[in-house]
Amino acid sequence: MTTYTKFKEYIWLVNTIRRAGRITLAEINERWMQTEMSGGVELARTTFNRHKDAIEDIFGIIIDCDRKDGYRYFISNERVLREDSIQNWMLSTLSVGNIVSESKSLNQRILLENIPSGGERLQEVLDAMRDSRQLLFTYHRYGAASREFTIDPYCVRLFCQRWYLLGRLANGHLVTFSLDRMECVERLDTRFRVPDDFDAAEFFCDSYGMLADAAMPVERIVVRAYGMEPYYLRDLPLHHSQHELSATADYADFELRLKPTADFKAKLLSRGQWLQVVEPQALADEMVEWLRKTLERYEGKK
Repeated sequence: MTTYTKFKEYIWLVNTIRRAGRITLAEINERWMQTEMSGGVELARTTFNRHKDAIEDIFGIIIDCDRKDGYRYFISNERVLREDSIQNWMLSTLSVGNIVSESKSLNQRILLENIPSGGERLQEVLDAMRDSRQLLFTYHRYGAASREFTIDPYCVRLFCQRWYLLGRLANGHLVTFSLDRMECVERLDTRFRVPDDFDAAEFFCDSYGMLADAAMPVERIVVRAYGMEPYYLRDLPLHHSQHELSATADYADFELRLKPTADFKAKLLSRGQWLQVVEPQALADEMVEWLRKTLERYEGKK
């Protein structure tokens, strides 16, 4: 059995148990026999147990059996399927890949986004992170001459179809780099050590995207959503801190606690007339100023 085939079976098994909530091996086999993967052969208990162990090892998903409930299987740590973890990302990506690959006859009617840029550099960066080796590369900044950097690679993050690297410079500053603008990447022999108290998720916890200004304070921000926008924000929150304060027939107010960085402001403006900053007033005034400058450009003013 090829690795690709095994992964397809792992993903099918996780999704089957997740949708069912609780399910016996016999019920799993009923559904298994309806797939092309089965080849008309039932899923043997030994194969099922191997798959179960592999799923826990690769994705961190634990499939338990409740003997008191008729030997029904269930996912005992389903929270991992809701977390922004690498395992969840892998599972989601591979699940979609399986669905699309089984629908090749519809390839002209399935439209996908571009593959995240910078992926060709990802392996080099991850190798350096794994081996705790410094990276030397040339970086092309927008609107500026290319510069050479030597950094300690701390972590990578996928955001808005781009891979980013957070690294520590020799002066101790933590800086982010877009992988698609890195050139001549070289892994050095010089080793480094990530501080024990560094937590990648915590570092970006108060940021909307990749801008994590340590000097910028976290603020309480209230945005008012009009029209259909409240529904979009409920389904796709702007930030993990977001929660709904109140709603009327015309709008809904949402509170967030984060740093109002430039990328967050740009996101607010991208929603146009459907999203308004209510608090703090200073941020609302800044949004008005940005909109005023935008209007001036459309009106042909300097």
